[in-house]
Amino acid sequence: MPVVSCVILSIPATSANLGPGFDCIGVALTLYSKFKFTRLESGNFSITVKGLEAKRVKTDSSNLSYQAFIKLYKHIQQKPPPVNIEITLGIPLARGLGSSATAIVGGLVGANELAGKPLNQFQLMELAIAIEGHPDNVVPALIGGCRLAVTSQTSWTICDVPWHKSIIPIVAIPDFEISTEDARKVLPTQVSRADTIFNTAHLGLLLRGLATGRGDWLKTALQDKLHQPYRKQLITGYDTVNSAAIDVGAYGMVISGAGPTLLALTDMEHSADIVAAITATWQQYGIIASVQPLSIDQQGVKIIS
Repeated sequence: MPVVSCVILSIPATSANLGPGFDCIGVALTLYSKFKFTRLESGNFSITVKGLEAKRVKTDSSNLSYQAFIKLYKHIQQKPPPVNIEITLGIPLARGLGSSATAIVGGLVGANELAGKPLNQFQLMELAIAIEGHPDNVVPALIGGCRLAVTSQTSWTICDVPWHKSIIPIVAIPDFEISTEDARKVLPTQVSRADTIFNTAHLGLLLRGLATGRGDWLKTALQDKLHQPYRKQLITGYDTVNSAAIDVGAYGMVISGAGPTLLALTDMEHSADIVAAITATWQQYGIIASVQPLSIDQQGVKIIS
């Protein structure tokens, strides 16, 4: 493959878990960050960041996108070239929308393009999962759509999850954060057989509900006993906001990733009412939230140029 000197990528936000699909299912959404990788003639590297919360992103060698960039070159046993990385943030940080996944996917794909595409999509995916530690965000960020990831210890099987066109995802992003570490700490180390059966059944129903657009199935399917009952205590006003959304037509509401962003599923008819209800309810707690209906991104990482 010809070696390119510059590549610009657009990478979607993702929402992981979708209730009972803890650490194995995720969906790409139409909210994006952009990454530009430019090969330099000399030097080492430079990183510039603009957009949402740009000052919070590290621009030294610990930058996650640069770490992924280096990881790919080590994997193909080549010396990484000097590079300038320009990041334009459109996805808020530490809110449960896969911002770290975009950085990892961006670094890997950017490096792969500059190196002449030595790795295929599946190899990139395996590297991304190894860096992130779980597949639910990096897989849809890389290949788009709604995806179920299953491991057999030696390899990954990725399954496309059909998403009915009538189902509208609404993201509600509050003006506070939850660290992934804190969200993991509140989870139990063991679960009962009953809770395991509960989640297995609900995940099966979720897959059918998403494929058919059956709102009555989704109202049941979005329930979970592995992580949401424990994590909701970290989200101010969770129960009230959840009830407000359901009262005006949401099929259900789930915690996006580790939170605090919430994801409601509904139809087009009720989407405006749900946006208003979530916004107003969180305001009662003094919380300002960005609430908006989105669509499913079916492409994943997009090479703009």
